[in-house]
Amino acid sequence: MLAKRIIPCLDVKNGRVVKGTNFEGLRDMADPVEMARFYNTSGADELVFYDITASAEGRTLFTDILRRVASEIFIPLTVGGGIRTLEDFDRVLKCGADKVSVNSGAIADPSIIGAAAKKYGDQCVVLSMDVKRVEGQFRLFAKGGREDTGIDAMEWAVKGVRDGAGEIVLNSIDTDGVKQGFDLEMLDELASRVKVPIIASGGAGKMEDFAQLFTHPGIDAGLAASIFHTRQVEISELKTYLRAQGVEMRI
Repeated sequence: MLAKRIIPCLDVKNGRVVKGTNFEGLRDMADPVEMARFYNTSGADELVFYDITASAEGRTLFTDILRRVASEIFIPLTVGGGIRTLEDFDRVLKCGADKVSVNSGAIADPSIIGAAAKKYGDQCVVLSMDVKRVEGQFRLFAKGGREDTGIDAMEWAVKGVRDGAGEIVLNSIDTDGVKQGFDLEMLDELASRVKVPIIASGGAGKMEDFAQLFTHPGIDAGLAASIFHTRQVEISELKTYLRAQGVEMRI
């Protein structure tokens, strides 16, 4: 059985780690380089770095901070934010990223998924989706959750995997920062439609939320931000707890 992964996420705005609720009300948390250093030694399986306003502001990702973050860690690093072209992929990979996450850029130009998978391999291409319930449908949002695309998120995921995405991060806007548990209904629907690794994001509030998450088939990793940033949950303790619950973990 493959070990499940615990992944902290650095949402970076103006060079600082921030966190909000339902993608709004962002507040300053920490320096991303210091935080990356902390997670590298605290038992995290991977680290995700999102430049969360790059797409909305129509600019490229902050590579100087990314380089410094990458130089501090020895765990896999996934990077996203403002990824629109193969040149963007190239740039962040050269800064030290192991995987590249596309979201708004893929919505604007879906061919980027297939082109990147062909050039760098499926394992390098992560399709990140910001999803919210709208009129009974799981709807795909763009630009950091600001813009309803009108696209059915599950159909989008199926197409993305068919085009070459090797992994999906499902960010539930409905549960983001609420700390009442992952969006299991949304995750189950996705897991029934695709056969690539799924990273669940949005809603973690306590250790039990991860234990419940990993009872659902098809979910490979749990991603969280604020509970790890504030040390409300320590990753090493979480992994020990999950192993005691029968969840395969790298400790």
